[in-house]
Amino acid sequence: MSEIDDIIESGMVFRGVSKPKSDDGKVKTKAKKKKYITGAHGSGSAKQKAKYRQQRANRHK
Repeated sequence: MSEIDDIIESGMVFRGVSKPKSDDGKVKTKAKKKKYITGAHGSGSAKQKAKYRQQRANRHK
C-alpha cells in the first residue's frame, strides 16, 4: 500500500501544538537577582540602589 492509501483508509493525525512553558519560579529580571539587589555585581547603579534599600530597611528601627 502507498502512503495515500493509508491516509484514505485510516485518516490523518496531526500533532498538537506544544504547550507554553510554565513559569518554574526562576528570576527573569536582573533587578530581582540577589547580586543586583545587594550591589555585589559591581554596577554603580546597583550599588546606589542597594544603598537606598539599606537606608529604607533601617529607617524605622
